[in-house]
Amino acid sequence: METVKKRIKPDLNIEIMGLKFKNPVIAASGTFGFGREFSKFIDPGLLGGIALKALTLEPREGNKPPRIAETPSGILNSVGLQNPGIEYFLKNELINVKKYNTVIIANIAGNSISDYCGISKKLSATSVEAIELNISCPNVKEGTVFGSTPEGVYEITSRVREVCGKPLIVKLTPNTADIAKNAMAAERAGADAISLINTILGMSIDIHTERPVLNANYGGLSGPAVKPIALRMVHQTASCVKIPVIGMGGIMSGDDAIEFILAGASAVMAGTANIVNPTLCYDIIMGIERYLSDKGIKSVKEITGKLVMN
Repeated sequence: METVKKRIKPDLNIEIMGLKFKNPVIAASGTFGFGREFSKFIDPGLLGGIALKALTLEPREGNKPPRIAETPSGILNSVGLQNPGIEYFLKNELINVKKYNTVIIANIAGNSISDYCGISKKLSATSVEAIELNISCPNVKEGTVFGSTPEGVYEITSRVREVCGKPLIVKLTPNTADIAKNAMAAERAGADAISLINTILGMSIDIHTERPVLNANYGGLSGPAVKPIALRMVHQTASCVKIPVIGMGGIMSGDDAIEFILAGASAVMAGTANIVNPTLCYDIIMGIERYLSDKGIKSVKEITGKLVMN
């Protein structure tokens, strides 16, 4: 008589930066807004965490439309960090996001180092659990200066670290010569974790008007098209730093997330796919659980960085 293998319910809990996450799936900054936009489709409290829409010191209207363009296996965006500003967030949004039973990560951006330091000070006095330093947005003119070189990454990370009272995640750009050097610079400067990748600078042209599709000309490419690049960079980064790596870039399923975890990511973020599937993050959680259960693996931590290179 054939023995039926008993399925186990794996442990998805992780702990990074001194914070406990109920699972390794975090909604990436941007497409998930402040969580309430998706609450009619999914309970945000089911997720390991939420990285909020990027916040700046002052409100921003963002770039002029058109600022979204569909591409094969992805999208280009030049939204330009549209957001209501930190003061509005503190008065009107923070109370709502803290209702969700999950880790809240505030994503911050700015025009100068003093902007980043100022907003970090304000958020350090709040109940958000961590701050993600967005120095890698390709569709605004300011942030790329900080994030494209090891020297720039080190300077802004160290300055923010001096005033930031929360665990600090540095979000790296793929639009750089050497992702590993930038990651090591962030680690030396005091980052508690690295997240990558942000979008890849791209372009789309309307052949009928003979003009760029996006009003800003260039935009950030995201979606499944960038996944192979993201995986390579996550693996390179995880191989050279000792702090946790949070991987993202084209994750559409639990299997995609497993690839990033095998490559060395302690947690993953899903962004663009939320636009087409509002329950995506929960689907990814279930996919990770099924994978581990099918293989008889007790904990997701057992497979982190277990990729065997040829």
